[in-house]
Amino acid sequence: MKILIADAFDAKLPDRLAVFGEVWTDPARLGDAEVVLVRSKTKVTREYLEGAPNLKLVIRGGVGLDNVDKAACTERGIEVLNTPQASSVAVAELAMALMLAVPNHLIAAHNGMTEGKFLKNEIKRTELFRKTLGLIGVGLIGSEVAKRAAAFGMDVIAFDPFLTTHPIATLVSLDDLLSRSDYISLHTPLTDQTRGMIDAAAISRMKDGVILVNTGRGKVIVEPDLAAALAAGKVRAYATDVWYSDPPDPSCPLLSAPNVLMTPHIGASSKENLGRIGDVVVQILSARAG
Repeated sequence: MKILIADAFDAKLPDRLAVFGEVWTDPARLGDAEVVLVRSKTKVTREYLEGAPNLKLVIRGGVGLDNVDKAACTERGIEVLNTPQASSVAVAELAMALMLAVPNHLIAAHNGMTEGKFLKNEIKRTELFRKTLGLIGVGLIGSEVAKRAAAFGMDVIAFDPFLTTHPIATLVSLDDLLSRSDYISLHTPLTDQTRGMIDAAAISRMKDGVILVNTGRGKVIVEPDLAAALAAGKVRAYATDVWYSDPPDPSCPLLSAPNVLMTPHIGASSKENLGRIGDVVVQILSARAG
């Protein structure tokens, strides 16, 4: 088995995979690879596959498969797998960290201290307790967020067209979620139905002063519409780990919009999660090695 590790994984993974055959990280050797491991950086497009005549298996370390052209892989008889359960806790913890940082003004408080400003009276905190959290998508990651939000005493509601019941969240229509939620956390894959779903029309149906958290997909947001809502105060804050591209284009209007808390797509990058992804990769290749 010839294995190319195309993106950043756990540092121990090459040694763990050596029992299955040759392992390398040099992208110039794509043509020799039978197995390619990717995360988010590498895009497995038709053009990419043209340089991989021997490829039999693509493993994406993470939840979604947005960066893998599954149709092109199917045409070539290339199997595509991912590791959805491994990343759920890491992304959910970041979503909660963002959700806590905004009402506690942690960035402003820290920056004030470093600048010699003791903003004890200026900073006005609010609590998550008894606020309504609306989850758009309540699969593996959304369910982990629901557990944590419930522990904070939040009222958790969710919209997910693929579910009829949920053990924690009360399932509601999308319109109901938009109108009731104090916080909205996005955990939906990028599809034709979800692309651009948070646009001016959707925002107009939200509560004034709503806080949006996005650790799902950047392109579910219409950036100019959200930037305008932030400037107008309709949306109190937007906390995001995901973008249209990594890194975002300098012209992205959210980079200069008010009340935006930004992280550089680190949701799945915890040390523990990279180890769990490695465990799943080893399991997959063990099964194929017989």
